[in-house]
Amino acid sequence: MDMIHMNIVESAMIAIAREMGINVQKTAYSTIFSEAEDFTCALANRNGELIAVADFCPAQIGGVPLLVRSMVKEIPLSDMNEGDVIVHNDPYRGGLHTPEHTVFKPIFVEKEIVAFSVCIGHFVEVGGMVPGGFPGEATEVFHEGLRVPPVKIMKEGEDVPEVWKMMLANVRTPRGNYGDMRALISAVDLGEERLKSLIQKYGAEAFEKTVQDLMDYSEKRMRAELETFKDGKYTFIDTIEDDGIEDKEYEIHVAVYVQGGEVVVDYTGSSKQAKGPINATLGVAWSAAFNAILHMTDETIPLNSGCLRPIRVIAPAGTVMNVDYPGSSVGGNTESHPLIVCAIFGAMVDCVPDRVMASEGTTHGCFVFGGHDPLNDEPYGGFDFSYVGYGGRLFADGNDATDSINGNCANTPMEVFETRFPWIVEEYALRPNSGGPGKFRGGLSNVKQMLCTGEMLVSQMTNKHKLSAWGLEDGQEGALGATLYKKSGTEKWETTVEGYGKVSPSKYSNIPMTPGDRVRVLAPGGGGYGSPLERLRESVEEDVREGYVTEDRAKEFYGL
Repeated sequence: MDMIHMNIVESAMIAIAREMGINVQKTAYSTIFSEAEDFTCALANRNGELIAVADFCPAQIGGVPLLVRSMVKEIPLSDMNEGDVIVHNDPYRGGLHTPEHTVFKPIFVEKEIVAFSVCIGHFVEVGGMVPGGFPGEATEVFHEGLRVPPVKIMKEGEDVPEVWKMMLANVRTPRGNYGDMRALISAVDLGEERLKSLIQKYGAEAFEKTVQDLMDYSEKRMRAELETFKDGKYTFIDTIEDDGIEDKEYEIHVAVYVQGGEVVVDYTGSSKQAKGPINATLGVAWSAAFNAILHMTDETIPLNSGCLRPIRVIAPAGTVMNVDYPGSSVGGNTESHPLIVCAIFGAMVDCVPDRVMASEGTTHGCFVFGGHDPLNDEPYGGFDFSYVGYGGRLFADGNDATDSINGNCANTPMEVFETRFPWIVEEYALRPNSGGPGKFRGGLSNVKQMLCTGEMLVSQMTNKHKLSAWGLEDGQEGALGATLYKKSGTEKWETTVEGYGKVSPSKYSNIPMTPGDRVRVLAPGGGGYGSPLERLRESVEEDVREGYVTEDRAKEFYGL
């Protein structure tokens, strides 16, 4: 194992994946790619093992190995030719949820496949029962949009017109989807070009040996890291507040077994799968476990399939942790995944207290909308993120207004948002008092108030409107989230339960909005860590001075 050569190759592959991502951002049509960066670019070997990835979305990063392996089962290597591009979004074939489309391109060297160039991207519009791809009241996968098994969208460098027509005929925004798919395809084309150049520089045999050495090295590093964890069984239960269909809670049971440099994450005991779209797919169950463990271990360990080998996952089928066909699952990737990660943190607080945090807000907000754009005379669809507070830690406050732990997505500038969609943003700010009180305060979330300027349908898939983010070691809960509507000509703010007769205030479909209506989205805050009475007085005074905490709140919880 030549460490210098190995590090050079690893750095080159990561640079390739990053350049692929920049390509997506600069060429995509939708703001979810060009601004929010809800995509991931990676490289895999011919066996479907992740060999390099850029630092994009953790949910998608953890999904790559299962996605590639599932694809190869249906389209064997022997059926692939140079120039082929394969697309896939099926949640029952290793996918994460229907909006997430994965594009694969086999990379040939001397007529043999040596690797895959991979790009996963979240498409806003996928058909289904609501514009924007997040039907909070879906009860089966067919409500969630077009489901595409692994299929070639390009053969030997040429488009397959039938596949393009089929995919674009089933969505409301064919022009936008066409541009976004072209962006993903151009990214895997770039990945192929760059990796071929790297392989030609060192030779295919030397490259493959180096990659294998890199994964073995990553595995050894991870095992050594996990050996520092105290052996034992660590458990926790967290709760999904409802599923959009029934007003009842669903439990996520986590048991983490640590022994001899290995970890088993077992979800046995979790609730049976829900009728509504909160169920996790197997890919989500895997990815959430990887995400949690990676957050608790050395960030300098190379991120590839090698470091995932010591982590095993048990996800019983037919539960909220592994949905059975044809159950709905669109919210499992956005809402259940961060809950799972935080449940694992809750379990591991007795094992590695300095490496976990209190619960974060565990939602991406997933406020989606769509209608007809009279200016361009075409349909539009949009996705708007909310940014939550992270949990306080043993040594620091939680991060403020950050995308939930499996997303890593950026904020869309208000100027871009208002230009692209019929909204005027009236307020966008940190939310005072939203962070849970503690020795180390939970992070603040954001609040966004918008005025509607066109006719549209709105849906949402979010969480923490009924159950707050929990604190640790006497830290207090974070503030609940809320989405409130005010119809034109009225002064009353109402939830969807109050104003529209929905079952859930956080998961619903097709709320009609007209010009003059308003919506106010308040994201949930993070839980606090430690007793609020132990917080440094100067920190409390600074919070009050900055407007993070009001004086009344400071007196009530901090004794100021």
